[in-house]
Amino acid sequence: MTAVLGVAAVVTVAIGEYVDTGAIVVILVLNAVFGFVQEHRAEQAMDALRRLTGTTARVVRDGALREIASVELVPGDVVELAAGDVVPADLRLLDVRGLRVDEAALTGESEPAAKTVVWVGTDDVPALGERTTIAYKGTAVTYGRARGVVVATGMDTEFGRIAQLLQTAGITTTPLQRRLAVLGRRTAAAALVVVATVFTIGVASGEPADDMFLTAVSLAVAAIPEGLPAVVTVALALGARRMATRHALVRKLAAVETLGSVTVICSDKTGTLTENRMSVELAWTPAGSYRITGDGYAPDGSVTGPDDAARDEHLRRAAAVAAACNDAVLHPPDSERSEWTLTGDPTEGALLAFASRVGVEPAAFVRRNPRRAEIAFDATRRLMTTVHETADGTWIAVKGALSALAPLARAEDAALLADAERAADRMTRDGYRVLALADRVRSEPTTGIRLDDAERDLRLLGIVGIADPPRAAARSALAVAQGAGIRTVMITGDDPRTAAAIAERLGISEHGRAVTGAQLGTMTDAQLAAQVHEIAVYARTDPAQKLRIVDAWQSRGDVVAMTGDGVNDAPALQRADIGVAMGITGTDVSKEASDMVLADDNYATIVGAVEEGRRIYDNIRRFVRYLLTTNTGEILIMFVAPLVGLPLPLLPLQILWVNLVTDGLPAVALGLEPAEPDTMARPPRAPDESILAHGLWQHAIWVGALMAAVVIPLQAISRAADWPWQTMVFTTVAFLQLGHALAVRSERESFFRLGVGSNPWLTGAVLVSVVAQLATTYLEPLQRVFDTEALDAPQLLVVLVASTTVFVAVELEKRVRRRRVSSGV
Repeated sequence: MTAVLGVAAVVTVAIGEYVDTGAIVVILVLNAVFGFVQEHRAEQAMDALRRLTGTTARVVRDGALREIASVELVPGDVVELAAGDVVPADLRLLDVRGLRVDEAALTGESEPAAKTVVWVGTDDVPALGERTTIAYKGTAVTYGRARGVVVATGMDTEFGRIAQLLQTAGITTTPLQRRLAVLGRRTAAAALVVVATVFTIGVASGEPADDMFLTAVSLAVAAIPEGLPAVVTVALALGARRMATRHALVRKLAAVETLGSVTVICSDKTGTLTENRMSVELAWTPAGSYRITGDGYAPDGSVTGPDDAARDEHLRRAAAVAAACNDAVLHPPDSERSEWTLTGDPTEGALLAFASRVGVEPAAFVRRNPRRAEIAFDATRRLMTTVHETADGTWIAVKGALSALAPLARAEDAALLADAERAADRMTRDGYRVLALADRVRSEPTTGIRLDDAERDLRLLGIVGIADPPRAAARSALAVAQGAGIRTVMITGDDPRTAAAIAERLGISEHGRAVTGAQLGTMTDAQLAAQVHEIAVYARTDPAQKLRIVDAWQSRGDVVAMTGDGVNDAPALQRADIGVAMGITGTDVSKEASDMVLADDNYATIVGAVEEGRRIYDNIRRFVRYLLTTNTGEILIMFVAPLVGLPLPLLPLQILWVNLVTDGLPAVALGLEPAEPDTMARPPRAPDESILAHGLWQHAIWVGALMAAVVIPLQAISRAADWPWQTMVFTTVAFLQLGHALAVRSERESFFRLGVGSNPWLTGAVLVSVVAQLATTYLEPLQRVFDTEALDAPQLLVVLVASTTVFVAVELEKRVRRRRVSSGV
């Protein structure tokens, strides 16, 4: 289309239509700008990656601790880490003191990873999130201290591998770009045939060669919908503006329509389908089980306590441990924050919220029972212990894994431990992270307590199930997507049991099974492509595997949307047909690699954007239908008239006027048509479907032929009656097209059912075009320009009656289509 527009610009200069020339040049410049922006995206992503990894490091050299730029590190250097540091290179940890590292940007894991110096996994090569003895470049230390040796720098680090994937991921063309490219080639070919044919026939019938040349060129300009790129750009820009009001920020205009073509959404779990906040949802105590809600708590199932007060006392004891054995701080809303905020570990924040909901106010409790000593959490021990001074002596609070706490429990709690293990198994199967809570009361003061003796004879108080809860709107949005024929696939770096449980709760997967990155690694590309439609959940995946999943879906012909927030998601975001980054939790790298950013990190926003994308595509089809039909009508009128012995019906300037005024304004207004009620009840379009599919090109031909069948007899009759036939033809062609614009607002619904108020822009565009056309007929200065004459009342009435034929015919076509649909034909 760009090449055709360049030729059209030269032609319009040659025939003196400088307004058209200016419009075409503006379109060409816009296309060039959009192309530059698209091709520059990969470099922007790389720049963001460089900014993210530009850190300093504390390194031991020559026996002294020094601070150097991280780019100066070499393998073998020994680096020290502390809370708040960004890891400067990939490190093999040598010494760990309670180290926890936020690896979400790299692995997608929502929970900070606890690190150790001892490998406790299997002999298989573990996923990134399971490598507890390695700290990765670019991740952030949230707790503790450590010392490690550099094992990889630069492009050899895990971040470096992602940079390599970004360079090779490439940028895909959108379905709309491919469809418009095909339409442009076909239209250009048709225009060349029209020019040659009309010129040859005109000259052969005795018309002057120079007049026929101008006529043929004018008709070629009319045949090519040179306004289509501009109208598409306007429609997409307006769509992007509407999406912004729905929290979807578009970085690439073509992405607006691409969303309407999506058949598969590969979605991250944390923050997109879930709320990205850890929350205690279940609690078990020796007196019974509870479900914890935002408003408080309630018994869940059978309970064994003697009465409500006794049962609740058990729960409050467990909550007291959750509040005291804790290093996090919750900050209430204030003048600067509208919501609660957390400083510290998300799991510990969940325990503080749990304590508050049960009735134990954490800050007040710790003030009454101040902490005097502690044993920090360690990934090997999997326990944390705090020692508190009380009015009666010493109170010891312990939290950690049930399997680590069980050997330290009182002998009389053996039966309770068996019950707790069964409850923990149920919670784990349902995707919850389980923590056990225990305490010990001593009569001596805290100064007499030895820390190495604190963690024994513990009283088991209960266990809690912690999860990142699904977003309230996610399940309904998933149902809407399913009804629209869109498949949702969860890809996460989280634990497979957690991922499968969340997927089952949301309705993504019925069987509650997740394929892990390790299992994916055993599949060939061909095996994955054959099985990908059967897999709904992927867990513990790495960046290259996410690329493979996207490629597998695309190899089946699907249009894939990929969501993500981490650096590890960037290659897949760039490879997907549309990459969707998270605006709140997303890294700069993921945003630069994406086509769209969600301002609220919400899956439901994606579904709303899909609806907007479908509406935009429907509107593009509307004005393509309108432009091709009117252009077909003009071509047939100019082609057939000389064949039946009539003079050329329209002058070159009249053709350009119809093409500019009566085609232009209504076409733009059709791009503002609101969504039809069944927009999200239809399946996605086939990725290889032509923009002319579903009867569009047939409609253009038969309605164009109808226009010719109306205009040519009108020309012959009015010419025989010695009426101003050329003015009548000129006005009839214009009004026929305006009537068609009103009729094609919907491919199914009647104009009268839609009403004139639902799209006031189209109503206004038609009225302006009518007034402009009548001005060329009745205003003397314009009569001289367009070689027209004023029509009297009978002549104008004939024009108006003839002009209604297309509107009536298209309304009848839609009525037949509705009857066929209702009868199931």
